Amino acid sequence: MGSLETGIPLKRDNLFRSFSSVRTERHPFSQRPRSRFSRFLLFKKLDYLQWICTVAVFLFFVVLFQMFLPGSVEKSGNSSLQDNVEVSSEDFKFLKEMGVLDFGEDIRFEPSKLLDKFQREAREAILYSPAFNRTKQRFSYRKPQLAMVFADLLVDSQKLLMVTVAAALQEIGYQFQVYSLEDGPVHDVWRTVGIPVTVIQAFDKTGIVVDWLNYDGILVNSFEARGVFSCFVQEPFKSLPLIWIIHERSLATRSRKYISSGHIDLLNDWKRIFNRSSVVVFPNYILPMIYSAFDVGNFFVIPGTPAEAWEADTVMALHKDNLRVKMGYELEDAVIAIVGSQFMYRGLWLEHAIILQALLPVLSDFPLDNNSNSNLKIVVLSGDSTSNYGVVFEEIAINLTYPSGIVKHKALDVNADNVLSVADLVIYGSFLEEQSFPDILMKAMCFEKPIIAPDLSMIRKYVDDRVNGYLFPKENPKFLTQVIRQVFSNGKLSPLARNIASIGRSTARNLMVSEAVEGYASLLVNVLKLPSEVAPPKDVAEMPLKFKEKWQWHLFEALLNSTYINCTLRSYTFLDKFEQQWNNAPKDRPLSADDGPFLYSIWEEEKNIEIANARKRKEEEELKDRSDQSHGTWEEVYRSAKKADRSKQELHERDEGELERTGQPLSIYEPYFGEGTWPFLHLSSLYHGIGLSTKGRRPGAEDIDASARLPLLDNPYYRDILGEYGAFFAIANRIDRVHKNAWIGFQSWRATARKASLSGIAENALLNAIETQRHGDTLYFWVRMDLDPRNSLQLDFWSFCDAINAGNCKFAFAEALKRMYGIKHDLDSLPPMPVDGGTWSVMQSWALPTRSFLEFVMFSRMFVDALDAHMYDEHHSSGQCYLSFSKDKQCYSRLLELLINVWAYHSARRMVYVNPDTGVMQEHHKFKSRRGQMWIRWFSYATLKSMDEDLAEEADSEHPTRRWLWPSTGEIFWSGVYERERKLRHRQKEDRKQRSKDKIDRIRRRTHQKVIGKYVKPPPEMKNSNTSTAGLN
Repeated sequence: MGSLETGIPLKRDNLFRSFSSVRTERHPFSQRPRSRFSRFLLFKKLDYLQWICTVAVFLFFVVLFQMFLPGSVEKSGNSSLQDNVEVSSEDFKFLKEMGVLDFGEDIRFEPSKLLDKFQREAREAILYSPAFNRTKQRFSYRKPQLAMVFADLLVDSQKLLMVTVAAALQEIGYQFQVYSLEDGPVHDVWRTVGIPVTVIQAFDKTGIVVDWLNYDGILVNSFEARGVFSCFVQEPFKSLPLIWIIHERSLATRSRKYISSGHIDLLNDWKRIFNRSSVVVFPNYILPMIYSAFDVGNFFVIPGTPAEAWEADTVMALHKDNLRVKMGYELEDAVIAIVGSQFMYRGLWLEHAIILQALLPVLSDFPLDNNSNSNLKIVVLSGDSTSNYGVVFEEIAINLTYPSGIVKHKALDVNADNVLSVADLVIYGSFLEEQSFPDILMKAMCFEKPIIAPDLSMIRKYVDDRVNGYLFPKENPKFLTQVIRQVFSNGKLSPLARNIASIGRSTARNLMVSEAVEGYASLLVNVLKLPSEVAPPKDVAEMPLKFKEKWQWHLFEALLNSTYINCTLRSYTFLDKFEQQWNNAPKDRPLSADDGPFLYSIWEEEKNIEIANARKRKEEEELKDRSDQSHGTWEEVYRSAKKADRSKQELHERDEGELERTGQPLSIYEPYFGEGTWPFLHLSSLYHGIGLSTKGRRPGAEDIDASARLPLLDNPYYRDILGEYGAFFAIANRIDRVHKNAWIGFQSWRATARKASLSGIAENALLNAIETQRHGDTLYFWVRMDLDPRNSLQLDFWSFCDAINAGNCKFAFAEALKRMYGIKHDLDSLPPMPVDGGTWSVMQSWALPTRSFLEFVMFSRMFVDALDAHMYDEHHSSGQCYLSFSKDKQCYSRLLELLINVWAYHSARRMVYVNPDTGVMQEHHKFKSRRGQMWIRWFSYATLKSMDEDLAEEADSEHPTRRWLWPSTGEIFWSGVYERERKLRHRQKEDRKQRSKDKIDRIRRRTHQKVIGKYVKPPPEMKNSNTSTAGLN
C-alpha cells in the first residue's frame, strides 16, 4: 500500500552528555539533572549579545509561523534584527529538538502493503512443495506479451518515457503491442522501434474487440485512457495484471471538488478504477500523497521522467523573446531564485529564511542602478497562490533589513517555469532528505541555470560539486555566502558558472533514465505471472547500457516542432467532459469520456420509445374499456386460467433464430463468461450462446443459462476450473430439452478474437458435409494446434501439452486414467498420439454427431472426476497447482482443452480439419496410420457405458457421503432406474385407484337427511273443479 510512513524520529543530540557526566562526578551533591534548556543557557559558549539576538530571532520566527497558518496572518511590529544576528547549525538543531517546528523528516512514501504482497508471493513460490514431489519446468517457447494502452498518440513527455522503457525492455525479452483510442504523430515512432500499433474505436456498437487474454500484462497510461477500463472491470479480464501509470495532478485536484460538492458517486467510480489496477505507478513521491483519497494499497513510485526537460524545452521554444523584460527585470539585474522541497512542512519557511540570511552579505557585491537600487533580485518560489507564504516572506525580508523590492515571492502553481527561465542562479533551500532527486532542481538544470544545493545524499548522487552544480554543507549554511561569491563576478555570472550550468543541462536532460528502466523491469517481474511456455525475461544487468543512459530524444526530434499541447489543460478538459456526461447520463453504470455521447444518444432514443409505448398502451386501454366485452361465467374463467397455467411451461413464443435452429442439422454453442466476451459472440441462427453464469448474460439474446441446467456451475471454483467443459456438461444434462439437432458443435469466443472462427463459406461447407454424410461419424475441427501461438516450435501432442502445463501434463493424465479405470499399478505408458503428419484440435472449436457428443461427455465426466479427486485437496486449499507456476484458478483447464483429441483418436472417430476461411476439408490421422496405435478397449462405448452405470448405481443406491464430483456433473442413470421408475408409476397408479375407492365408499356411507315433508299430487277431478271455479269467477 502506498502510505505515509512515519519515519524514525531523530535522536536527540548528545551535545552535553560527556560534559554532564564529568560534572556529576565532580559534584556528587547535584543529584537532580538539569534540563536541556538550562544546560544550553549555562554551557553554550555564546556572548551575551549574541544570546539575546538568538532568543529574539527564535521568538520572532515563532510569531511568523503563527502568521503562516491559514487565517492567522497578522501585521508584525516594527522590530528589526541586528546586522550580526545569526542562526547557527546548533541553534537549528535545537529548534528541531524543541519540537516547535518540524522539518519533514517523517514525510516518506513507502508502498508497504504492495511490497509485503510481493514478498509474500515470492515466499509462497519458494516454500510451496507440490504433492507427489513433482517439479515444474519452464519451456520458454514464446516471449512475455505486454499491451500498452494510450488515450492518444500525440507528442508529449509521457510518450517519450514509455518509448524509452519499451525499447529497453525489448532488449531483455519482452514483446509489446500498442493500443490507442486516437491516432497521432507518435504512431510512426512506435513503428520505428519495432512495436505494432492498433487504433481501437472505443465503445462503438460492437465494443472494444480485443482479446486481452492474449497478453501477460497490461500497461495503461494516463487517466484519460479511462474508457478502456470498462473491459478490465468485467469478466473474463478482471484478473489480468494491470499497471496504471499516472503523471497528472488534475484528478487529485478535482477530487477535492467532488468531496466538497457531494459528488461521492463520481468519486467512488474513480476509486473503483483505482481498485481494479494491480499497481498504480507515479513518477515522483508527491503524487501518491495528493492522490491519497484513491489509495487502496496499490500505489507505487518509479522515479525518473523526461517531463521536466520536456517542459523546459517547450518554455524556451515558446518564449524566445526577452521574457525577463516582460516580468519586470532589467537586463543588468542578477536574479536569484530560491526553491525548496515539493512538500510543504512547517519548517520550510525557516530554511528559506536561513538562505536569505546567507544572501544578505553579498548584497553589497552587486552594483546599484540609476535609482540607487541594487541589481540583485531574489525570488522565493514556493507554496501555491492560495497560501499566505508571500506575506510571511515580505515580513522576513523586512526584518532581515533587505531593501524594499529585492525579495519577492512567487507561487509554484502560477509562473514557476517563467521564474526559472529568467533566473541567473537557482538555490535549493530545503534540507529535507528526499527519496528522489527534486523535480524543480532538475527543471532548473534543464533551463541551463547554475544551481546551488545542500549536500544531501540524493542530490550528491547526481550533482558533482563544481562539475555540474555547486554544493554546500547542510550543517553550515554560512558557507553558501562563499559559494555565491564564486558564482557571480562583478554582478554577472562567472565563466565557470556558465560552463557548470551547460554541463548540468546535459546531465539533467537524461537524469534517472536507468532508475526508470530498471524500476519498470523490476515491477514487471513482481506483477506478471507467466505461464510455463513463456520465457522469463533476462536480468536487467544484461541490458545494453545505451538503453539506460539516455531518453530516446532522437526519435522525437522531428516531432518537437509540432503543435504545442498543454497537457494540464487537456487533462482538465477531459475531466470537464467526463463530469458533464456523468451528470447527463443514467446512473446504471459508470461512463467514460469516450462512450458518453453514444450512450447518451441511445438513452435518449430509448426514453422516447418508452414514452411512445406508454402512450400507446394507455390509448388501447381506454378504447378497450369503452367496448363491450363478454367476461363469461366463473366456470369458463376458471377453466381458461387452469389451461393457461398448464401450458405456460410447454408452449412459449419462439424467436426466428430458434425456429431456424430447429430446422438445421447443426447447432454451434459458444460458451462465455462475462460481458467482456460479448463482442466476440455470433448473432446468426447457427450459433447459440451459453452463459456459464447467470450474471453477465446477453440481454434479449435467448442464451442458455448453464448454471440453471447444471447447479454445479454456481460454485465459482468449478466454474473457473472446468471452463468450456461446464458448458458441455450443462448441455448434455437432459439434452433433449434444449438441443434437438442431429449434430452439435462448440466454438470458443477466443477463436473469434483470433480470427479463426468459421467464415460464411466454411459454415456452408460444414453444413453440406453433414447433410450429405460425407465423412460419417466425424470430429470436425477448425482451430489447429500447429498454428497456435503457444506452439511456435511445432511440438508433438504430448510435448505441447507438457509445455502449457509446467511439464506435468503426462503425469496428470496418467494419474487420472489410473483412478478412472481403477488401475492399481503404475501406468507405464499413455495413449499414443503419434506424429504422422497430421495436427490436432485446440481451443474447443469442433463439431460432432449429438450421439457421439453424449459419449464424449460420458467419458469426460469420469476423467474430470478422477482429476478432481487427484488434485482438489491441494488446489482448493492453497490455490497452487503443479500444472502452473503460480496460483491458477484454471489449474487443469489447459489439459482438458486437448482431451477431445485423445478420445476421438482412440474411439476410432475420423478427424477432419475445416479451413475456417475457405471451408476446404482435410482428414488427419487416417485409420490406416492408426492401426496398432488405438486403445479401442479403453475408449469403446461398451466399456465407458458399463463404467458409467457402475458409478450411477453407486451414487443412486449407496448414497456415499464422501466428497464426489461425478454425480454433480450430469444425469445419474443405470438399469435399476427403469425398475424403480416402473415400480413408482405402478405405486402411483395403485394410490390413485385406492383414493378413488375411498371416495366412493365415503359417498355411500354418507348420512342422508330424512325428508321433512312430502308433496302429494291432487287427483284429476279436484284439479278440473278448481279450474272451472276460477273461470266462473
